[in-house]
Amino acid sequence: MSLPVAHLPQDYAPANDALRDRIILITGAAGGLGRASAIACAQAGATVLLAGRKRRALEKVYDEVVALPDAPQPVIQLIDLLGATPADYEKFADIIHDELGGLDGIVHAAARFDGLTPIAMHKQREWVEALHVNITAPFLLTQACMPLLQERADSAVVFVLDDPERMGRAHWGAYGVSKAGLEQLASILHQETEGSSLRVHALLPAPMRTALRRMAWFGENAENIDTPEAAADAVVYLLSPQGMDARGKVLDLREEPGMENGE
Repeated sequence: MSLPVAHLPQDYAPANDALRDRIILITGAAGGLGRASAIACAQAGATVLLAGRKRRALEKVYDEVVALPDAPQPVIQLIDLLGATPADYEKFADIIHDELGGLDGIVHAAARFDGLTPIAMHKQREWVEALHVNITAPFLLTQACMPLLQERADSAVVFVLDDPERMGRAHWGAYGVSKAGLEQLASILHQETEGSSLRVHALLPAPMRTALRRMAWFGENAENIDTPEAAADAVVYLLSPQGMDARGKVLDLREEPGMENGE
């Protein structure tokens, strides 16, 4: 990994007010880590913006957040990370400014994975689309929202990575390449914003019981894999002021180096 490694403080548990009065945008909010992060952030006091392209799926997460005691009301933000143009991302940021007054954090939890495929057999369209969703879209969204984030006294962007040892192996194709590139994006952005109020973080979860993992590890016993909630607690840590110690680092949630990881 090109970024230094950090670890979650022992026995860390998010406080109910860890993200009080903060507005957090979560992409892929209907997915495994996105949904868990939305719930964890709302429990910590944040107003969560549930971003994705399928309203019905986002509405299910919306209902879960609304049912939480004392949680701020969430907001659904429809956006197609694949089809959106740079102008669409600028408009998206303007909507956040006009309707919510600002932004305190982004969690890039969305990911595109089309299955394990040798390079020689990789469909060109799927390659281009995976690279776009996994690295170009996070760049465009972050760039569009940077003025909002840097208006805050403390803000954070969280890029979700995957096991770098596994990603360099055969058959991981566009997904592996894009996750490696995402770490470099985080590294460069950190160097460019180190003197500002915007913190840049990378998160490397342990294996998680999600639909993405099932596509790569079909047939494994899911009962042996943790749910995304532990990683979601780490997301709250990075978004909160406590995450300052992990600024510009990869927060590695794996128990041992080299363990297999999945989103």
